[in-house]
Amino acid sequence: MSYKIPLFDLNFDEAEAQAAYDVIKSGWISTGPKCVELEEKFASMLNVKYSCSVTNCTVALHLALVILGIKEGDEVIVPSLTFVATANAVRYVKATPIFADIISLEEPIIDPEDIRKKITAKTKAIIVMHYGGFPCKMDEIMAIAKEYNLKVIEDACHGPLSEYKGKKLGTIGDIGCFSFFSNKNISTGEGGMLVTNNFDYDQEARLLRSHGMTTMSYQRATGHSTEYDVIRLGYNYRMDDIRAAIGLVQLDKLKRDLEKRAQVRSWYIDALKDNHDLIIPFANYNGFVSNYIFPIVLKNADKEKRDKVRRKLHRAGIQTSIHYPPAHKFSIYSNHKILNNTDMAGDLLISLPMYAKLNLQEIKYISIVIQK
Repeated sequence: MSYKIPLFDLNFDEAEAQAAYDVIKSGWISTGPKCVELEEKFASMLNVKYSCSVTNCTVALHLALVILGIKEGDEVIVPSLTFVATANAVRYVKATPIFADIISLEEPIIDPEDIRKKITAKTKAIIVMHYGGFPCKMDEIMAIAKEYNLKVIEDACHGPLSEYKGKKLGTIGDIGCFSFFSNKNISTGEGGMLVTNNFDYDQEARLLRSHGMTTMSYQRATGHSTEYDVIRLGYNYRMDDIRAAIGLVQLDKLKRDLEKRAQVRSWYIDALKDNHDLIIPFANYNGFVSNYIFPIVLKNADKEKRDKVRRKLHRAGIQTSIHYPPAHKFSIYSNHKILNNTDMAGDLLISLPMYAKLNLQEIKYISIVIQK
């Protein structure tokens, strides 16, 4: 179906095409100088010491867990209201994801108090996910982590340049993970980044992303070394220069894109604030955020009514989504207990279109259809 107003729209033009073309013409298309340039630029924008490009955010999460020594028998506390990759990465290292509830429908981010309740002798780490680019309660979470000697991984796939008390999301915990998937604020089709202020973590990430080899092809091709050793069991988790070149163009556009998204969000809130059948999560939040999505929550409703509303929006040419079906309800994780707020959110959330090109008339049209 072709939608009058799609859920998202690529912020691409000729610049991305030219960047990819230039790399292809250069003759070096795998991991190379463009990846290095992207890493340096990303680190500078986030004011973080180290940035390591990878295949996607899922592998960044996997590497983070490996680097932090999470292994079989360990437990990692994760949100359930997240894309399932956040929990799956814990399974990759044979550890057990322990799902925590969100604070509320108004604040659908992991609840520090529920994190505390879920800690056992087996708990070794916490993964937070900054929902929609809005920050989790990082002061409280970092204090809990310090009290129990736990590592903190930030799944910041929704939050490039989002801030928490002057710090960029992804730079507060031990390791931050970002996504460059096609519908994210920064898009390279597939791609991701692992960031940290710890030199050893960064070096380990670089080793593990390329088979545990002491040098990569580009380094050898430029005379860095003609030989290499394999010192760890690593993976093929590298980004390529074609995607990195596209990513560099995307970074140049990012700040302006986020400013436009902030305007779109303000239009939505203006148009929907008097609708007493809706909750707008983070409605009163004034910090700088990426506004990756615009979620609403239906009040006095159930899953059936939510789905009916979505169908009517679709018939009006408005594409929507659900961010997210709770991970603890998937068959692979279905032995986990009820999470009251997360369960409600999974039944009542609707993600409305959110991207920089939306205009005021389109927002008014969406709001009128919702009112009806």
